[in-house]
Order: sequence, then C-alpha cells, then structure tokens
Amino acid sequence: MAEVRLTAEGVEKYEKRLEYLKTTARTEIAEQIKTARAFGDLSENAEYDAAKIEQARIEYEIVEIEAMLKNVVLIDEDTLNTNVVDVGSNVTVKMLSAGGEERTFQIVGSAEANPYENRISNESPVGKTLLGHKVGELVEIQTPDGVSEFEITAIGK
Repeated sequence: MAEVRLTAEGVEKYEKRLEYLKTTARTEIAEQIKTARAFGDLSENAEYDAAKIEQARIEYEIVEIEAMLKNVVLIDEDTLNTNVVDVGSNVTVKMLSAGGEERTFQIVGSAEANPYENRISNESPVGKTLLGHKVGELVEIQTPDGVSEFEITAIGK
C-alpha cells in the first residue's frame, strides 16, 4: 500500500474506528451469527448469510485500516510553512469567476477528504493545482463547470 498522508486528527479518527471494529463490532456480529445459527438449517437461513457477509465486511475494513495506519505519513501542522500551499495548509481563495466569493479549504490526504467540511484532497484537481503556490498568485483550475480562476488570499495552519 502506498503512503497515506493524515493529520493527527485523522490518525486518531482511524485508530478509534479500528478499536470499535475490533471490539464492539466483532462482538455484535458474533452474537448475530450465534442467534442466526439457532434458527436451524444454515442452507436456507438468510439471517445467517447476512451476518456472515457483515462479518466479512468488518474484517475487510479492519485489514484496510491496519494497512493504512502502517503506511501513515503524519502531516505535522506545527511545522507547516505558511508561505506556500502544502498538504495540511488552510488556504483561502477568492473565486474570481464566481463574483469574488471567498472560500477556505484545508488541503489533506485523500483518506481525510470531506468537501462538506471544506477538507479537499491533495489529489483532487483543486488541491493538486493549489499546491506550491503563494499568497497573491492567480491559479487557473479545471473544474466541472470549466476553467475557474482563483486568487490565493491567505495560507494558514
């Protein structure tokens, strides 16, 4: 698995999820399987089949998270350079093609991206294009609506 860039907050979130899956989720699904077995003939037992499928999904997610956490490259927000956009930066841009509306994004690794929380991936078209630019620079970004022009107005931690 390739390196995964995460903030300390992201690492904590995945560690909590892993702990939940290994303890609570495994216990709950084992109980569901035990209950479904009690219904009798396993060849025609939909509850048993559904529980086994859910068990497989949980085990797969555990393996995925463990592999990801083994390959984490921690984004140290304390040492971020605020002169240039980098992964972990909070970037404020003025959207020149949208009437000058300002938006602030945090550039994060793809595992933490969530556009609803204004956290965009460093691999997304917007994130990738903003990387390496400085305050005051104009950047053209290909978006689904066409080419948009952005001015970087602030870079923070």
